[in-house]
Amino acid sequence: MATEQEFLAAAADVKGLSYKPSNQDLLSLYALFKQATQGDVSGKKPGRFDLKGRAKYEAWSGLQGTSADQARDKYISLVRRLQKA
Repeated sequence: MATEQEFLAAAADVKGLSYKPSNQDLLSLYALFKQATQGDVSGKKPGRFDLKGRAKYEAWSGLQGTSADQARDKYISLVRRLQKA
């Protein structure tokens, strides 16, 4: 299980990547970060014309029920994978 410090270090590391991750990886990073820091998705789903907002909401919503610890571990794993790419 990852510590809060490891999670925050991974969040800083992702900003230092030498390339822009794919849109799918970016959505996964966003959703895992939100789930780890805020828990299950809340608020209204964005309208159908807000494509970016809707995609982010749906990615986060897909993690419903995932614990903060699990989300932190998955986030760190994804950042480490992106660093090796």
